[in-house]
Amino acid sequence: MSTFSPTTAGIPQSIPAEQSKESSMSTVRSVSELAGRIFLSVLFLVSGVGKIGGYTATAAYMSSLGVPGALLPIVIGTEVLGALAIVLGWQTRITAFLLAGYSLLTALVFHANFADQIQMIMFLKNVSIAGGFLLLVANGAGPLSLERSRAK
Repeated sequence: MSTFSPTTAGIPQSIPAEQSKESSMSTVRSVSELAGRIFLSVLFLVSGVGKIGGYTATAAYMSSLGVPGALLPIVIGTEVLGALAIVLGWQTRITAFLLAGYSLLTALVFHANFADQIQMIMFLKNVSIAGGFLLLVANGAGPLSLERSRAK
């Protein structure tokens, strides 16, 4: 229960403990959602930018696994623009759905050699990332996002 004093012109002197706890949990949740989006996206941003720097080698690697090197600009765009959209919280559910599919597809194409333990771990990493993106599909970007700021 808030207390008021005539000398403070109706400004609350204390915040109820439950309201303060609720506000703290809301802040923790908002910051955690933003941090989660950043952590999921940084891999794609770094990878996409790295592919620009190593364009020829990446195209050759893709071709060696039967993926046309001509698709590399689409791959780079998907990684860089998708990562930025997730970090900013713009079109999060759609972008997360597409990046989940992209993660599963790249796992199947590039990391399906389960006889190689490193490739199996990379496969499982991609599956785990897809799971994180599916959580974004289910829950959205959260309050610290362009989607929420535009909705206000």
